[in-house]
Amino acid sequence: MSMLDPVVLFFLLGVIGGLSKSGLKIPESFYNVLSIYLLLSIGIKGGIELYHSEAEKVLWPAIVTILLGILICILAWQYLERIGKFSTADAIAMAAHYGSVSAVTFAVVLSFLRDRGIAYEEFVTVLLVLMEIPAIAFSIFVYKIIRKDPSTKVSWRAVGHEIFLGKSMLLLLGGMMIGFFTGWQENEQLHSFFFGMFKGFLAIFMLEMGVVTSSRLSDLKKVGPFLIVFGITMPIIAGVLGVVGGWIAGMSQGGTIILATLAASASYIAAPAAIKMAIPEANPTLYLTTPLGITFPFNIIAGISLYYHLTEVFFRTYPSLF
Repeated sequence: MSMLDPVVLFFLLGVIGGLSKSGLKIPESFYNVLSIYLLLSIGIKGGIELYHSEAEKVLWPAIVTILLGILICILAWQYLERIGKFSTADAIAMAAHYGSVSAVTFAVVLSFLRDRGIAYEEFVTVLLVLMEIPAIAFSIFVYKIIRKDPSTKVSWRAVGHEIFLGKSMLLLLGGMMIGFFTGWQENEQLHSFFFGMFKGFLAIFMLEMGVVTSSRLSDLKKVGPFLIVFGITMPIIAGVLGVVGGWIAGMSQGGTIILATLAASASYIAAPAAIKMAIPEANPTLYLTTPLGITFPFNIIAGISLYYHLTEVFFRTYPSLF
């Protein structure tokens, strides 16, 4: 994204406020309201657009998205274990976060495309949900297969509850259902609140995300230089795969930018809760600091613009399959 985009500037203001010990902080109750608003807005918008979509147009991108999330998990796991020499537990725990997605980064790329008038497929919120769940489940399943330790039992019911009924997923899925079942009404009051004010609420939310990110920067000494490199190179690798995946799925340039951004993002809400229960021996400093302290700011400041330009070049060079 452009450094002069309001969303980026609000994020940088939050980072500066946090680093300067200014006491800048959004009250927790209002932060919760903002997160609920943004997740519901994304879900409702996606549900309305899904209502107007044809089912057959969703199927192939959905399949590609699920496979892409699992492929990214495998690549991140091997990158960390073979090159970084991390333990299996830490490598797979981190891989789950990178195969999963960041709903906030998704919100930012939607704002990026709307500001530039770039059209995208109506069903992209479905892809957000489809990349979130399988990556976490796949990583936990692989770890259990490799570990083969009967003394460490995973409560799949508890993990499933965190994945499917955690706050983020519940609001996204609930918003999608509301949008889908009310899409025919063309409710202008609903639209003006959830869509017309979206960027303003997102900007304030990014202010707080900047403060939160600044608090994680001190942990960079603990994760080491390798994870700093990983936190930047892994999203680029995944973003390129997302561009190719969008092209294979026959998506538009705008939809492909979104898929590339989803692929490049890393979860720091849903995945940590599930991984903490399923792989308790994994080091939380690694899987909390790297996605939020390195990958998230990289994607917000430079990554989304990079995936946009990569998609432009790729689509000029290789016409769509469909």
